Amino acid sequence: MSTSPAPRSAGDRHVVVVNHEEQYSVWFADRELPAGWTATGAQGTRQECLDHIGQVWSDLTPRSVRESR
Repeated sequence: MSTSPAPRSAGDRHVVVVNHEEQYSVWFADRELPAGWTATGAQGTRQECLDHIGQVWSDLTPRSVRESR
């Protein structure tokens, strides 16, 4: 028996989220955000959100590492 969630359509709405280390991710808009993540205000299809992240997240180094340099 599988416990995987049902597949979702490509048109599902997503939001762009960021954590305290300024790392970005995509999250389903209809789900509660996981602890430690904040919505950035950007939303759309999964691909639109990924495109947005590609534009705004140019340095993948976590914030704590950048600040310790």
